[in-house]
Amino acid sequence: MTQAAVGFRVHSGWAAAVTVAGSKSSPVVADRRRIELADGTPGSRQPYHAAEELPLATAEAFIGRSRKSARLLARRGLDEIMRAHPIGACGMLLAAGRPLPALAGILASHALIHTAEGEFFRQVVTDVSGERGLNVRAVKERELLEVCTAELKLSPDMLQQRLADWGRALGPPWRLDEKYAALAAWLALAS
Repeated sequence: MTQAAVGFRVHSGWAAAVTVAGSKSSPVVADRRRIELADGTPGSRQPYHAAEELPLATAEAFIGRSRKSARLLARRGLDEIMRAHPIGACGMLLAAGRPLPALAGILASHALIHTAEGEFFRQVVTDVSGERGLNVRAVKERELLEVCTAELKLSPDMLQQRLADWGRALGPPWRLDEKYAALAAWLALAS
C-alpha cells in the first residue's frame, strides 16, 4: 500500500484538504475535498465574531461549544480521508504566527477576532490530526514556496509545472486552496 499525506489550507468554517500519495520524487494527488468545520448553527462559521458582544463568560462558553462541534466535524472529515487512503502525515499551512492575547483582548480588537478565527480552525484540524496519530508538518503559508523548493529540491518553475500538471489531470476546482494544500501534503509526505 502506498503511503499518503493530507494537506490542509484552513478557512473560517471549512478547510481544503488534498491527499498526495507515492514517493517524495513523484507524488500524485489521490484525493481533494472540502471539509466543513462549522455545523451551521448561528455563529459557528465565525465564533469570535459571534462572541464579540457577549459577556466574557458567555463568550468563553460559546467558543468552547463551537470548538467541540468543529472538532467533531474535523474528526469525521479526517476519518473519511483515512478510510480511503493510508495517511501517515498531515501538512498544515499556518498564518504569520502573531501571538494572541487572552479572550478579552481578542474580543476588543476586530483585527484580532479575524486572526483568532483562523487560529481556532487551524488548531482544531491540527489537534484532530494529532489525535489520529498523524505527524503534523506545519509551515507558514508565506514561506511555503521557498520551503518547497529547498526541501523538495525543485526549482520554482518545476514546482509550478507540477502544480499545473496536477491541475490539468484533475480538472476544476484547482484553486490556490487546493494547490497550497497539495504542497503542504507533499512536504508532509517528504518529511
